[in-house]
Amino acid sequence: MRLLLLLFLIHYSLHAKVPPAQPNFILIMADNLGYGDIGPFGNKLNRTPNLDRMAREGRKLTSFYSASGVCTPSRAALMTGCYPRRVGLDWVPEDGHVLRPVSPNGLHPNEITIAEILKKVGYATACIGKWHLGDQPEFLPTRQGFDYFLGLPYSDDMTHATGQRIGERLRGNQWPPLPWMENEKVIEAPTDRNQMTQRETAAALKFIATNKDKPFFLYLPHNMPGSSQQPFSSEHFRGKSKNGAWGDAVEELDWAVGQIFTALKKHKIDERTLVIWTSDNGAPRRNPQKGSNGPLGGWGYTTAEGGMRVPCIIRWPGFVPANSFSDELCSLMDLHPTFAKLANTQLPARKRDGKNIWPLWSQPKAKTPHDFFYYYHSRYLEAVRDSNWKLYFPHSPDQPVRKGAKRRQQPVLIKVKTDIAEKENVAVQHPEIVEHLTQAAQIARSDLGQGIQKGANVRPVGRVENTTPRIK
Repeated sequence: MRLLLLLFLIHYSLHAKVPPAQPNFILIMADNLGYGDIGPFGNKLNRTPNLDRMAREGRKLTSFYSASGVCTPSRAALMTGCYPRRVGLDWVPEDGHVLRPVSPNGLHPNEITIAEILKKVGYATACIGKWHLGDQPEFLPTRQGFDYFLGLPYSDDMTHATGQRIGERLRGNQWPPLPWMENEKVIEAPTDRNQMTQRETAAALKFIATNKDKPFFLYLPHNMPGSSQQPFSSEHFRGKSKNGAWGDAVEELDWAVGQIFTALKKHKIDERTLVIWTSDNGAPRRNPQKGSNGPLGGWGYTTAEGGMRVPCIIRWPGFVPANSFSDELCSLMDLHPTFAKLANTQLPARKRDGKNIWPLWSQPKAKTPHDFFYYYHSRYLEAVRDSNWKLYFPHSPDQPVRKGAKRRQQPVLIKVKTDIAEKENVAVQHPEIVEHLTQAAQIARSDLGQGIQKGANVRPVGRVENTTPRIK
């Protein structure tokens, strides 16, 4: 058996195609979509034929993490290749762990984003959809390496009505109407949330057509299913699914990826374009609940598997094996160094957490380059995992606990490789594993910090003294 495997690997290495020097990258990211919300990851209600096809033609990553259970930190991790706490966007006093409208905080201009890395080597870059890393001019996508931006500067639920309902005010003013922006200018407010997926898709298709003859990076962070209590969708999809408004929004997202694939074929760039489809975090608990993180345990906005493990599909004809999967540990942070590697460019020397995972995408038996993955929620390290085990720590005395949740007094050990629903605590049976992961956590706490204690290798959040609303 070992001889057959060795012969297969030798055959594979000799016949594997060499990727082009500067492939196109399309990163499509849904908002708050759960692990079990699409057909390739087990959903039977939402119709996702284009994602089903993408999985048949590519590779599923079944242990892919977002680096946070909430939006802003997750997107900071993606852009920088770092844990959110390293770049100061795990939690800020004025906003908590999600940036609010007219916040003085944002992704620091000195951070080096994926877009900046690629732009320096000739890539055209665009961010179309939800940004949520700061709405002040200094923090907008056009200041962070993107040639073009179209979409919302923050979440779709951060509307004037929402601000009134929860009684939150910013500098004496209620939240402004939801602004639809192009580059650094508001072109519509309030925007029609039902049309966002259509408008994002149309802009993405235009960007692909305009840049088909040169390398490009298209970051398409859709606003749906979104953070609102009820998702939005266009008239063609509204009321058509078997899963209410949530299913309508998911099916429209599936339609959008189908449009992207059609465009790649039309422009004859399919085989030099790597497409990734994923989500920024798991589906949050709703009443009634429509989003699904099954078969994982837990909900979005937490460090449960259902909060931070997200669906991910990689497609690149000829270079990513078709109809395959990898269950190796990896995360959004890994896209930053992986894209740099594929684009044949060097990363600046600075502390980052992501690693090149091209082997996990392209080779049949590649192993994760990560020893551990750390589950931070806000300012606190709540859990750590390795390839097989996940250990939850007791809550710190100063740590806030979500309403309705119990304060954890003892460590909880899960064999997460097989118990993905996190049902059985086996800490008593495996004290040596508890000790091993506890020691790993100490490394993270020294490096990244815990609570109000800063780590040795963290950098400041971006900050401006004077803020200006997008809508005056």
